[in-house]
Amino acid sequence: MPLTLPFTKGHGTGNDFVVIADPEGDLDLSDAQVATLCDRHFGIGADGVLRVVRSRALAEGATADGAEWFMDYRNADGSKAEMCGNGTRVFAKYLVDAGLASIDDGLRIGTRAGVKTLTRSDDGFEVDLGAFAIEPAETLVRARGLDVARPGVGVDVGNPHVVVALSSRAELDGLDLAYQPMLEPAPRHGANVEFVVPADPLVRDGVGSLRMRVFERGVGETLSCGTGVAAAALAVRHWAGPAAPDRWMVDVPGGRLGVRVRAGDVLLSGPASLVFSGEVTLA
Repeated sequence: MPLTLPFTKGHGTGNDFVVIADPEGDLDLSDAQVATLCDRHFGIGADGVLRVVRSRALAEGATADGAEWFMDYRNADGSKAEMCGNGTRVFAKYLVDAGLASIDDGLRIGTRAGVKTLTRSDDGFEVDLGAFAIEPAETLVRARGLDVARPGVGVDVGNPHVVVALSSRAELDGLDLAYQPMLEPAPRHGANVEFVVPADPLVRDGVGSLRMRVFERGVGETLSCGTGVAAAALAVRHWAGPAAPDRWMVDVPGGRLGVRVRAGDVLLSGPASLVFSGEVTLA
């Protein structure tokens, strides 16, 4: 029987999502249905689906202490993901605009990577992604457009990333990310892969800056990846050493995002937009 769903399309620096309101957790979207929604030729088109559901309605929401709403994020291929930094801002924008939540005193939302708190920022919203970890072992990364494999550093910000430094903007632009980069050793659950070029000079007025492209697992290349931006800034900060700043600006194809490190946590800031709403019918 066909299923007709109201939806809203939103994005954060071009990282776009189909937002589905399901407060009581009545929907059980299959991987194929999510993939259809995200298909850019036969569906609405998006990098993923954000299902807006009350934490109490989900078994996964049982640990979302103090968070009324849970962000059930699915990649474009239907697979579940732990977190989505840009998605949290779009999720917050939807809740606030729909009158479902207030952000005045901080908005807590549940995710598979724990509860995240969002506040307003000068450029939109800021989310505290929580603690991060730099992996001690290097990962070898092969990508179409690179003449030789490059070492990458693993960064965990609630979901897994591997960050690779490149030598120039031309090398970054020359990557063909229509093909998935190959990682050795391959992470058990996969990883997003970020390619970065630090600015020259790296730091200006106490703020570091870099440029990034990303291949997201379960999606492909996207215009932006919020957790990837945080991971990229953390990796460059790690390479730069103890004198590296705690504030960073990261340029991605879809725009610019801010990162700051505070007391062992990493925070991500940037815009969020809701662009249109409608209804879609699924088989």
